[in-house]
Amino acid sequence: MLSTPSRTELSQRTISDEIADRQALERDAAASAGRGLEAHPRRDFAPYRSTVLRHPTHELVRADPEEIELVSPAFGHTDVAAEENDLTIQHAGEPLGERIIVTGRVLDGDGRPVRNQLVEIWQANASGRYVHKRDQHPAPLDPNFTGVGRIITGDDGSYRLTTIKPGAYPWKNHRNAWRPAHIHFSFFGSAFTQRLITQMYFPGDPLFALDPIYQSIVDPAARERLVAAYDHDVSEPEWAIGYRWDVVLTGPRSTWTEPEDGDHA
Repeated sequence: MLSTPSRTELSQRTISDEIADRQALERDAAASAGRGLEAHPRRDFAPYRSTVLRHPTHELVRADPEEIELVSPAFGHTDVAAEENDLTIQHAGEPLGERIIVTGRVLDGDGRPVRNQLVEIWQANASGRYVHKRDQHPAPLDPNFTGVGRIITGDDGSYRLTTIKPGAYPWKNHRNAWRPAHIHFSFFGSAFTQRLITQMYFPGDPLFALDPIYQSIVDPAARERLVAAYDHDVSEPEWAIGYRWDVVLTGPRSTWTEPEDGDHA
């Protein structure tokens, strides 16, 4: 009898074949039903091994929003300071890596700006390592980079942050599994129960086709909405490369957001 291979034995070819098979299945099901592809990923997407045994199988439990706000954690204990949108000035020295600017707008499904929105970000450093005790990637920590920041959107829904381009990192989903470079974004809405989390990627990343998290979104257009665009007008001479990434919170062109129980790899 053949044994089930461990994650470290699973090859990229196996995972890539599973991705192709599942996406073909989703395309066929959508065509048969006369509908478009789902913009949100399947929670039981098998190539993403971490979800197989612990993805939710029941409806979410409804809770009183006011009660949750009494006990939910808060990111930071003070008002958001203007300098928190610059992750390169939080320590005495300059962080290592490629300095970048990321800007864009937060919009609702009708294209209206979402103003005064708390946006939180977190990311790996230029070597692909998080400042987190569970990150065992043997890449160096940067004493001048923590990788977290906060922003409040303006009246036009705009945000702007300065940071370092994160590196790709291994995540042990299978042998030689690497996550594309990305930045995590959280949008808090007007209450804790409205919080949405997603990831922004960088254009042209060769790891896109190999990543079961990115590929769990079976609609190519929905995947593309997670990728920032290089914008030369945002780049600043002799200083930083610029990217633009708009986020749509609702409607058919909404940006994919992570489920509440996601592990945000």
